[in-house]
Amino acid sequence: MSAGAENHTGLARWHAYMEGGSDPALLSALLADDAVFHSPVVHTPQIGRPVVLAYLVAAAQVLGNDAFRYTRELVDGNEVMLEFVTAIDGIAINGVDIIRFDEAGNISDFKVMVRPLKAINKVWEVMAAQLETAKGQS
Repeated sequence: MSAGAENHTGLARWHAYMEGGSDPALLSALLADDAVFHSPVVHTPQIGRPVVLAYLVAAAQVLGNDAFRYTRELVDGNEVMLEFVTAIDGIAINGVDIIRFDEAGNISDFKVMVRPLKAINKVWEVMAAQLETAKGQS
């Protein structure tokens, strides 16, 4: 965990979620009721805790493999940018999580951006399958 996370309650909670096996209950407690998620592959913002939770849990399952790690962190008040790297099926993925926390330290806005194009296509393919599987289990 970086020095910035130690001084930011919401960010520290996010890192605890990511490092602790991505427990959906921890994530749910970290999301504001009216949280908004901006996917790199879905045109419209996804609004509300249940749908944001579904997307972030799927993303953690798809991207949060052994290769995943944050490489850079920028903190400006309640806004943070976390650059990450990972790989899926041998395709290197570089991206950023741009997160806004509310006054209570809960995530109010979460945007993911991914590059290069080959990586975004792979993320779209695997995320679509993961969300479909999750939908079938609920």
